[in-house]
Amino acid sequence: MKFNKLVPNIFYADIKTGLKLFVDCLGFKITYDDLESIEQPFCVVEKDTLKVHLVQSKEFAEKDRPEIRLETDQIEEVYHQIKQTHPDLIHPNSNGVTLQPWKVKEFALRDASHVCIVIQQW
Repeated sequence: MKFNKLVPNIFYADIKTGLKLFVDCLGFKITYDDLESIEQPFCVVEKDTLKVHLVQSKEFAEKDRPEIRLETDQIEEVYHQIKQTHPDLIHPNSNGVTLQPWKVKEFALRDASHVCIVIQQW
């Protein structure tokens, strides 16, 4: 059995919050959108080999605030770029790149709906 990719669905009460984090801050591109849907706005965002489904659903957003991790080989560069362009998204408990006891460097982002993304470098 072989799998190529894990593609998460992330739910937002207002999908614009997810677009700010993934598209504006992290540089993902919208590759499919049904943002005009009255029932459930939805879009697919991609960057490099990563793909995420952003779904507007107040019900599921209230039930699930995920924490996901993105690995990079350029953590200092990523941190400084985000600090310059979107300092409001840097997690309040993460004021810089920190070396953790398990030997990974990381910092975190948190959007207005409390979706958390930990950026890490092994």
